[in-house]
Amino acid sequence: MLTTTSISTFVPTTTPLPGFPRFCLKWPLSEDSVHESVQNEKVLAKAVDTKAFNKGWVFPKRPILFIADAHADADAFYASLLATGGIEITGKKRKPLRLTHFGRSAVFVIGGDCLDKGPSNLQLLRAVKQLIDTGARVKILAGNHDLRLLMGILVIGEKRETGSEHMFVRMGRKVIPLLAEVFDEYLRASKWEKGIPDEKECRRRLFPADDWFEAFPSVAISSITPEGIARELKKMRSKVQKFEEYCEESGLTMRQVYAVALKCKSLFLSEKGEFGWFFHSMQLAYKKGSFLFVHAGLDDQTCQDIAENGIAQMNKRFHQQLSQNLFGFYYSSLANTFRTKYRLADKPLTSAGVNSVKAAGIYALVRGHVSHLQGQKLSIREGLLHIEGDVTLDRNSRHKGGAVGIGYGVTVIEPAGFVVAISADYPYAKVFNPKHYSLKNHASTHH
Repeated sequence: MLTTTSISTFVPTTTPLPGFPRFCLKWPLSEDSVHESVQNEKVLAKAVDTKAFNKGWVFPKRPILFIADAHADADAFYASLLATGGIEITGKKRKPLRLTHFGRSAVFVIGGDCLDKGPSNLQLLRAVKQLIDTGARVKILAGNHDLRLLMGILVIGEKRETGSEHMFVRMGRKVIPLLAEVFDEYLRASKWEKGIPDEKECRRRLFPADDWFEAFPSVAISSITPEGIARELKKMRSKVQKFEEYCEESGLTMRQVYAVALKCKSLFLSEKGEFGWFFHSMQLAYKKGSFLFVHAGLDDQTCQDIAENGIAQMNKRFHQQLSQNLFGFYYSSLANTFRTKYRLADKPLTSAGVNSVKAAGIYALVRGHVSHLQGQKLSIREGLLHIEGDVTLDRNSRHKGGAVGIGYGVTVIEPAGFVVAISADYPYAKVFNPKHYSLKNHASTHH
């Protein structure tokens, strides 16, 4: 039988958020039928066992507060900050957020996918900047939706290349709320038409060339699996066919979209742009103790790179490749950190890769990317524990999933040796302690 403990034992928060859990329980394993969720304590015990690697679990010296996949829902992000116990909302215009004593000791990890879906991309970005301006220690991880915007605007106005000329349209329907926000806030009241070509020319500059579908496979074959190429072509056929239609539904012409793309370049890529800090401060991965934080996951090549060269070198390569070779980067192993869902079309993670990161002292991957209701999940991939932190924050996804109210959630890595998972959609905070799942304990319990 599961017993409960006051949440104040683990997280010092007195937030008034509706439905906020007041009690914790040992993380239950069989919560639903999601196939990747852990269903068996013995399987989990084997994954957390470290005796083969001569290193025990190491928890970070500071609390780490992980919030992932806000997807342009600023209200959900603010609520998640409150749930951490590290932030207070002051209501003041100049300094709306204030660090608590706990927040001053912690590291806030934004686990990617700040953008897309809506309803408040720009407000969400400003909320992240407000958090940074409190003086908090903040790490921003690259999410696939974030980097789609970056790569989409990077190709605008540059020499067209088969490997990357589809990147703007590839952003698809989910980016259109952001485009509309930028047009309404920065361009609508201005003389935005000045210097912008006609509709036909704007369309040509935004869309891949007519022969792109024939040319892309030969360019991609050395970097992408046949399954991945087929998936990419199928996805792009749909996006090319419908992108302009979706823009028109939002009241945007191709001339306006092109003007917005240019404005986004100045907002996000210029040092003086309002959001110039966002991509500049972004990194692929963050490691503390036995925990590796990424947006999506790993593959064997990336595991080997981490084991041989470390996380700092990996993050350095991330920024280098973005500036040198968009195609090579987006379809590389490095990009699996923000793209993979462990499908056939993705580069594989096997036990060999897992063993290499475990030998480097990494025993748990903390990620977002895969949306869950009923709070955070534990899953196992080839023997590596995954702490799934995407708890369906944004209101559009919540509506589709049947969830009610504003979403909030945080995964807390406590120096005392616990992981605490808080979500608006689960009545208790879930507590994971690797010592509770050791093979030794499992054996003594069952024999």
